[in-house]
Amino acid sequence: MNFVKRAGMSLRARKARTAALWGIFVVVCTLLLGGFLLQAAAARQEADAQRTIGVDVTVRGKGLTPAVADRLGTSAPVNRYNPLLPVETEARGAEPLESDQPKPPATRGEDGAWRLLAVNGVRDSGMLLPFSYGSTRITTGRGITPEDSGRRVAVVERRLAERNRLTVGDTIRVWSADSRRTLPLTIVGVFRDPTPDPPSWAPPQELPGNTLYVPMRVAQELRPGTAAALDEAVFRIGSPEQAERLRAEAERLLGAKTFDFRVNDRAYKDQVRPIQQVGTFAELIVWVITLAGALILGLIVMLQVRERRVELGVLLSMGETRQKLVGQHLLEVAAVALPAVAFAALMGQLAGQELGDALLGDRQRESVTAAGAPRATVKPPAMDVGPVVLGKVAGIGLGISLVSTAAPGLVILRLHPRSILIQGA
Repeated sequence: MNFVKRAGMSLRARKARTAALWGIFVVVCTLLLGGFLLQAAAARQEADAQRTIGVDVTVRGKGLTPAVADRLGTSAPVNRYNPLLPVETEARGAEPLESDQPKPPATRGEDGAWRLLAVNGVRDSGMLLPFSYGSTRITTGRGITPEDSGRRVAVVERRLAERNRLTVGDTIRVWSADSRRTLPLTIVGVFRDPTPDPPSWAPPQELPGNTLYVPMRVAQELRPGTAAALDEAVFRIGSPEQAERLRAEAERLLGAKTFDFRVNDRAYKDQVRPIQQVGTFAELIVWVITLAGALILGLIVMLQVRERRVELGVLLSMGETRQKLVGQHLLEVAAVALPAVAFAALMGQLAGQELGDALLGDRQRESVTAAGAPRATVKPPAMDVGPVVLGKVAGIGLGISLVSTAAPGLVILRLHPRSILIQGA
């Protein structure tokens, strides 16, 4: 009789043991599938966290110009960057806010000199700490983006906009650095800064309501003289390990000891470390389940071989080869394993997302300053039971089948029909 047909008859004749073996395989394959799903989901969420949260590196120092910041921003580790160029200028046709506190006597008679606005040249206003941490937010329109590089646009504070009845789409004019012409700026956004006015009198440019954000090129046009040294530049990189590459590039462009280099990776570590721990835990699950499954199933098959010694002795005495007997046992185990993989895939599709949400739920970045807490959320990834994951589970399942029949196979290869039948009798 063909050993394949004999394997099928053996499985049907031992329905209870076949069902028990199938149940063990289902448990093993489900745990394996869960481990692989968690590994893949943790890797995707870690990559998403690197893009969403990242690590902010702040560079300050002499020689830091917009051109140098652009060169650093195009280096390999940098995902986003934002230079900051503060200037002061006077508006034409717009009244700045004034302090409600009494003006010091020394400043009386100098009204013309105290009508300046605080203008900040930026590349990406979303990277400014007040905006990224949520304490300052856009109420109408949008912020400054890298696409605004060649445009004359501005984002104004709500209080200045209300005083001058400015809305998105209106134009505010500011004097150029040489005071010979005015630059028209189209308002693309209005933001709200919760910072209150100073408790004592301050000039208009020091009031938070008189703040504008403009593209870097506009700020350079408003900057007196030829110097355009930046106040700072913030670079967002994927991980703390990449900071040294950026430092080396900064040293090459700015000199070894002429700049301040600060890495803010606390938010990254708070978010990514738990995700990495889940990935490590999932990898440990895969190894433990693989070894435990092979051991348990090997013991079960070993017991079955011992119980079927008489059957094996009869088959050997009838001329069946030992290799076919080993193949029969391997086929029996594999025939149980493959349906178990399919059932485990169904279970993973139904319950996998809940498992991922429980272990890789939304994680919000914590603030590292007293200004407020950013609320950049890394969403839990989808737990997809794809062909790659199923292939891994099926491969390990069949590998366990092979390993679990290896030791019993050695026993079968050493069997002698005469001694089996005599002992069995």
